[in-house]
Amino acid sequence: MGEKRTVCPRRRQVPLLVVTTLLVGVRTELVDPKFKEPIANVTASVGREAILSCVVQDLAGYKVAWLRVDTQTILTIANHVITKNHRIAVSHSDHRTWFLHIREVRQADRGWYMCQINTDPMKSQIGYLQVVVPPDIVDYETSTDMVVAEGRNVTLRCAATGSPTPNITWRREDGQLIHLGNGERVPTVEGSSFNLTKVDRLHMGSYLCIASNGVPPSVSKRIMLTVHFPPMIWVQNQLVGAREGQKLTLECSSEAFPKSINYWTRDKDKIVPQGGKYEPVLVDNAYKIQMKLTISSVSPSDYGSYKCVSRNSLGDTDGSIKVYPISSSNSNDSTNYKGKLRHNSGNDILEGNRDMLKEQDLELRGRKEHGGDVTDYDESSANSNGSSLLLVILVALCLCLHHHPQMRTLHPA
Repeated sequence: MGEKRTVCPRRRQVPLLVVTTLLVGVRTELVDPKFKEPIANVTASVGREAILSCVVQDLAGYKVAWLRVDTQTILTIANHVITKNHRIAVSHSDHRTWFLHIREVRQADRGWYMCQINTDPMKSQIGYLQVVVPPDIVDYETSTDMVVAEGRNVTLRCAATGSPTPNITWRREDGQLIHLGNGERVPTVEGSSFNLTKVDRLHMGSYLCIASNGVPPSVSKRIMLTVHFPPMIWVQNQLVGAREGQKLTLECSSEAFPKSINYWTRDKDKIVPQGGKYEPVLVDNAYKIQMKLTISSVSPSDYGSYKCVSRNSLGDTDGSIKVYPISSSNSNDSTNYKGKLRHNSGNDILEGNRDMLKEQDLELRGRKEHGGDVTDYDESSANSNGSSLLLVILVALCLCLHHHPQMRTLHPA
């Protein structure tokens, strides 16, 4: 009989492609991608580019997508932009860090954005895009240049938009302090408006409304405050003495707004002409005017009254200055005229005053003979001269007795 054999079945060969696919499938199922760090919030100015980043670890074959949370709009998946917004773009670094680009940022782009991994269940995290807007002044809600009468109340207003909400600061353009109604003076005023009570000429000037919110650039608007008031004049010296031939300058200070017409007049309100020996000069400083009239060489016809006149639409006013003559002898030796003793030593006291005493004595005798009032010859020094004369006479007698011993003893006749 023949021998019976047992045949073992042949093993089936698995294709290499299938094995590779299975291995990849097993590895994919074993990998668990996760976010390496949270999405950092981003702040961007209007018109600039904002970039949000999402860092993923062990992404493997999974994909990353960006979405707008509030509208549930899919923006990008992997390397593809899904939305039709041309300002959106996506990029990555080694499939690890995924960037969402938003160009030409608008205020409407402000909000939450989601980075999503298509695992099961899905994994996601969100970040916030803050859009800041530099300040902008709203013209129709802001004060314009103002003209007010002195003594009125004024309110200056300024409105601005921006994100964050801008702060409003007021200051004077010329850097001077702001005069408040309570008498206080401050360099700046905070707030969208501030009040000026009973404005006067010191309030007049340019004010700057400055809006800032930390987002450059800050903006400002210039508001001119004009205060109207009638002219006022100040004269420091109303009596001015001058010698013939000297150069003389008369001065007045004037304040007025609207700007005034200023000129000089002589007796009978005759306007002093410009040119020749007269030179009128005006020094203008805002609402203040310094008026000067220079006479190159004073002559007898120049003595008399002068007026500095200031006029505007609200009124007019003037100041008077009287020019009187003084002589060279009076100005150079005024002590002899007043009859004061010189401070010399010895007999020079008598020598220096003998003629003066003689002249005064003759003058007194002449006035007595004509019935005149002696007390009016020099009231300003009569009392002092009387005592001085008595003192001089006593000193003279003493000196005479001292130099002539024979006169010390009187012998009977």
